[in-house]
Amino acid sequence: MADDPLPLGRAHQLASIVVKETRRAGLAVDTLISVGELRRYEPAVAAVEVLAVAAAAEHHAILSRFARLPITIASRERDDRSLKIVTERGPVTIYLTIPDDAGAALVWYTGSPDHIEALQQRAAWRDLQFRDGQLTDKAGRPVRCPSEDDLYDRLDLSFIPPELRASDEAIAPAERDAIPSLVLERHMRGDLHTHSNWSDGRDSVDTMVRAAKQLGYEYVAITDHSQRAWSSRRLALEEVPQQRGEIELLRRKILGIEILHGVEVDILWDGTLDFDDDVLEGFDIVLASLHDACEQEGPQLTDRYLKAIHHPLVNVITHPANRSPARSSGFDLDFEALFHAAAETGTAMEIDGAPGHLDMDGVVARRAAAAGVTIAIDSDCHRAEWLARQMRFGVGTARRGWIEPKHVLNTRSIEEVRAFIARKRSRG
Repeated sequence: MADDPLPLGRAHQLASIVVKETRRAGLAVDTLISVGELRRYEPAVAAVEVLAVAAAAEHHAILSRFARLPITIASRERDDRSLKIVTERGPVTIYLTIPDDAGAALVWYTGSPDHIEALQQRAAWRDLQFRDGQLTDKAGRPVRCPSEDDLYDRLDLSFIPPELRASDEAIAPAERDAIPSLVLERHMRGDLHTHSNWSDGRDSVDTMVRAAKQLGYEYVAITDHSQRAWSSRRLALEEVPQQRGEIELLRRKILGIEILHGVEVDILWDGTLDFDDDVLEGFDIVLASLHDACEQEGPQLTDRYLKAIHHPLVNVITHPANRSPARSSGFDLDFEALFHAAAETGTAMEIDGAPGHLDMDGVVARRAAAAGVTIAIDSDCHRAEWLARQMRFGVGTARRGWIEPKHVLNTRSIEEVRAFIARKRSRG
């Protein structure tokens, strides 16, 4: 029986623990990296896999020690270059390769099957064979590929980022050297969706802001849940002035980062918003979310979103499908209608890096950008320690949708973000 898929967040945690324990055990590996669906930032991960690069003489000892890691409950499916272990959090497979084959092996074990099949066809056209993590010539002699660039270069392709390898779609652009420069974590100048202990976040506004500053952000928005949200704690109407006062004090106390006082306001069953306009006008940025389907179907849910998108005070629609990777695909929405309205009104739509959302993913995000929608990539973080991790998931999810820095609101300066907000308000 196959193991149930893990959400990306849990898979990432498991791989991180394995890497940490492997390093702690002193295994003689040059490189240890997550591969497979995890490296491609698939929202649901069927198999947690890591690739170790080490001299061939060390392989037997590495596998033996890997089988005895403290987290290992049992080991199985061992051969000369791989081993699966069972842990309390799930199974993990380690693959081994030598430095000269590291690039070919990294491509091979990152996958996907469709991508690998396309590369194998190209290899065959060049009298080469790409198999089992190794490139060989027609006589079966290894062709040295210590980096992924070497492998793609041998096949007359420009480098294809791992996030674009879910299919063979990137092959044709790579033939023309037309793969765009995708958004990176270093392009992110701020986070526009975070929560504090004013609602269901764990940490104070002070802690969240300092953590954002530590990451090098130029700005951060504190956007707690409104009073009728489905979260465990909410920002009550009478608490809004108190929170605003705290943020004003912190603006004078913590220099070098701009703090936006925002809110994640719920879209109610009839498309109205959880706070009245006179309250929303006082926020620097307004995010709108639809958490409760209210037993409505796709057309009604789409209509609720459209009302929020056309509201002049709503700046960002967050995690629109409200999905839960490996558990639920979320709402059945008319995304074309939403994207048209968002582009027309100057409303951003979010790629949410919270492991419980990872929304908008892949194809949907790409359609949004193609429709001229401004994208926000946010952490939706409820703990300061997770800010970087969840932004990384957000960026990885965006890259699956071919998103470039030019598409993204929070790759821009704080002045440009404020201007984006002001333009919609002035039109309203």
